[in-house]
Amino acid sequence: MPSVRRRSRETTEAKRAERLLADRGMMRLREFTAAGIAAETLARLVRRGRVVRAARGLYQRADARPGAAHTMAEAAKIVPNGVVCLVSALQFHGLTTQVPSRVWMAIRRSSWTPTATWPPMRFVYFGKRAFDIGIEAHEIERVPVRVYGVAKTVVDCFRYRNKIGIDVALEALREALARGMSSPNEIWKLAAALRVLGVVRPYLEAVAANGA
Repeated sequence: MPSVRRRSRETTEAKRAERLLADRGMMRLREFTAAGIAAETLARLVRRGRVVRAARGLYQRADARPGAAHTMAEAAKIVPNGVVCLVSALQFHGLTTQVPSRVWMAIRRSSWTPTATWPPMRFVYFGKRAFDIGIEAHEIERVPVRVYGVAKTVVDCFRYRNKIGIDVALEALREALARGMSSPNEIWKLAAALRVLGVVRPYLEAVAANGA
């Protein structure tokens, strides 16, 4: 009865795979392998329409209801050592009207550049100090996602104003202060630590003076 035992094992693996996806939202192939689930089991689930292959080596349930930040969760699975930054971090915190076509991800300057084609990502290389400051741990669709906090994101937007536009950075500064999501002092200290205070100071003083 080898075929019966094989089918039983395959059914058990398939159920375990679906339970894992229900718990974690999305998973990489290596995570399934570590859990004792064969690649062929996933392939069968994909063929049956139970599981969707969202990107190379990345799987999720077919009945998932992706939220607005879904691509950030996908990016975090593909680049777990990266941090959502700049316009994508502003979007996460609700501080911009911009809708980026790619997920902005910060990676260490010494890191290799991921070659994944999905989700669309744009990488920015940060030095050690700039990379390590201000990281927050969040969860999107049950996936752990690292995102820079509000003050750090605002300062980074001024640091990379030539890439994203000074208008985006200024909008973020105004909104962060107006909503009480950061303080002038917090932004001042981070700007000084990251050696961009000379750029940030006149905008910060002007916005603060206007009662943002």
